[in-house]
Amino acid sequence: MEYQLHTLANGIRIMYKYAPSSVSHACILINAGSRDELPGKEGLAHFIEHLLFKETERRSTTQILNRLELVGADLNAYTTKEYTCIHASFLNPYLERTIDLFEDIVFHSTFPEDELEKERGVIQDEIASYLDQPEEAIMDDFEELLFKDHPIGKNILGTNETVEKMSRDDMQQFIAANYNTNEIIFAVTGEYDFNKVSKLGEKYFGAIAANYTSKHRVTPGVATVGKHIVHKPISQTHCVIGNTAYASSHKNKTGLLLLNNLLGGMGMSNRLNLEIREKHGIAYTIESNYTAFTDTGIFSIYFGTDTEKADKAARLIHKELKKLREQKLGTLQLHQNKQKFIGQIALAEENRMSLIISMAKSLVDFNQVDTLPQLFEKINNVTASQLLEISNEIFNESKMMTLLFEPGVRD
Repeated sequence: MEYQLHTLANGIRIMYKYAPSSVSHACILINAGSRDELPGKEGLAHFIEHLLFKETERRSTTQILNRLELVGADLNAYTTKEYTCIHASFLNPYLERTIDLFEDIVFHSTFPEDELEKERGVIQDEIASYLDQPEEAIMDDFEELLFKDHPIGKNILGTNETVEKMSRDDMQQFIAANYNTNEIIFAVTGEYDFNKVSKLGEKYFGAIAANYTSKHRVTPGVATVGKHIVHKPISQTHCVIGNTAYASSHKNKTGLLLLNNLLGGMGMSNRLNLEIREKHGIAYTIESNYTAFTDTGIFSIYFGTDTEKADKAARLIHKELKKLREQKLGTLQLHQNKQKFIGQIALAEENRMSLIISMAKSLVDFNQVDTLPQLFEKINNVTASQLLEISNEIFNESKMMTLLFEPGVRD
């Protein structure tokens, strides 16, 4: 994943990866997300992301939306626990148009009261829609229970109550406190000369005032364990089983990524799918996930099934986890799973938008981006003994939490 980098005087970094294509992909990644919100302001980072598209000092909402869409480009954004990302895909001649718009909406949005009120209702509808999807809601409730009373566990959307109270001042204060220029990356992949990209970066981002405000992210404490049941007006049981896991910089991160892929990652041949769905036919959807944050992580397994089958599904899951705690992978098994994971990573590079965003995140978190050979070397260096050690730490049943949404009267 070779790239070129130019750092502006204000700390904003311009990242470029060459790609021989007529279509380019770009993002502006900001190291500010929902975990940076103050108590009572949950949902603020996401609300800001919505309003960045509404009005700036020199553009109306319609002008913002038309700026790229009128040339066939795609513009979008999202918020996570730790990042805000605006991204676009466009034909190569429209690079300057894209950079111009990114700079305008990120640094010159005005958050007008009329747009704020309209978008408040849109977000509250989004919250209601999410609550109607138990397979989505259970993941957020699981995180909130796991990281009880900590910002990283709060729902990115916030609540109806917190969204209702948000003001323009709240948004401007959050940006001033969290949109640090030395933690902002503009990244692009396309067929350009790097000098052109860096000069455009200087032209549009060079005059932005430097902001080096220090972040004060608090590491979560001891996680919640045990079994928790919530009754909801649903027809199936939904379940999440999981634990806190390694941070993004932890030496065992690669090993846990490999284990997660073996258990319930991409494709139909992972262990959980073969055991729960293919062999026993008791869950349409079963998957595992590992999300690494800067100071902690989450490993989780999700499934949905008929209520009478839920206990059996959970037992089978714990049986698979126990195997990984007690039995080393054989040489052939380990090799096959490494090759599978390596192949998936190589294929994922074809999604150039996801790739450039991933590279920008790596630059923010580690100040570097691993090449594919470096990533593959890390995977190949994982041993069966390390995987056994990781399994006993992360898949320890006594340290895991289970959250169930079961049919019934709402609790």
